[in-house]
Amino acid sequence: MKAVTSMLVAAVLAVGASGARAQGGAIVDTEFVEQAAGRGAIIWDVRSEEEYKKGHIPSAVNMDDPQTQLRDPKTEDYLPVAEMEKLLGSAGIDLSKEIVVYGAKGMPPAYFGQQTLRYLGADRVHVYHGGFDDWKAAGKTVSTERTALPALAVRATPRKERLVSTQDVVTKLNDSRAQIVDARTPKEYSGEDVRALRGGHIPGAVNIPYEQNWVDPDTPRKLVRKQVTSKDGMNLKSKDALKQLYAALDPNKETIVYCQSGSRASETATILQELEFRDVKIYDGSWLAYGNTFDAPAADLTYFNVARVNGTLNQLQGRIEALEAELERLKAAAAKPQ
Repeated sequence: MKAVTSMLVAAVLAVGASGARAQGGAIVDTEFVEQAAGRGAIIWDVRSEEEYKKGHIPSAVNMDDPQTQLRDPKTEDYLPVAEMEKLLGSAGIDLSKEIVVYGAKGMPPAYFGQQTLRYLGADRVHVYHGGFDDWKAAGKTVSTERTALPALAVRATPRKERLVSTQDVVTKLNDSRAQIVDARTPKEYSGEDVRALRGGHIPGAVNIPYEQNWVDPDTPRKLVRKQVTSKDGMNLKSKDALKQLYAALDPNKETIVYCQSGSRASETATILQELEFRDVKIYDGSWLAYGNTFDAPAADLTYFNVARVNGTLNQLQGRIEALEAELERLKAAAAKPQ
């Protein structure tokens, strides 16, 4: 009996540690992806085309990074629906079919792709949190051959209620029935890191960086410093731990999630939906739009310092010119007869 109990405990801990979601919900694991591919689901690789060419899940399609392909490069807002229909149709991504979206482990682009397809009307869309990293780690087959699905005419039925505009957010500021989650970094939230004409945050917003959804939010930095050798720290926390993370929020309220341009917010929004928050919406324009709207109230308000940035650029330009001059001097010295 003790042996059986130990096995059960080990299994539970393993599921919690891997962050796996295998029941066919929005977030799924390696086993689910393998089975979905076997039954003909569309597997959408949202990594760059270069990464895709180096290796991907067999049968996966790719149209490069959807964050750049499906959004206006200047505003980072969605392209007109007709243009997104055309791009998805060219890639053979049929909104009526089951779709699994993946990228690099834990990264927002897969969640952005999943939320975009849900916005456009798709119903059976899953995101593979472990992504290509978990697929390789599990020893699954990797392909380098491009998959080309037949092009089709995509007809989207946008769910406009899933997104909110800047004006929508402003009208909700004093609405006790709504709550706002800021998925950016603490420095962005405080206005120290300015990524629009203004820095700061939406008044009343609760700052929970999207990396806090992971077992170890510091994993990317630890990888760079070679303090860890795997991305296991980017596994999702257990459901109980995630509930604790968002314990200050009311699942029955309208919940608006934002970041800089809607990508990181997509990951948090999906997790909140998995935690059965009743009405989760993404502020797609996010701080890029809000920070550039001068009549929108803001907390911890700072402003983009053009003079400081220009000064920094001038310093960098001076260093580049000095390095180029030194390089030319070394070339000339090397060319002289000895």
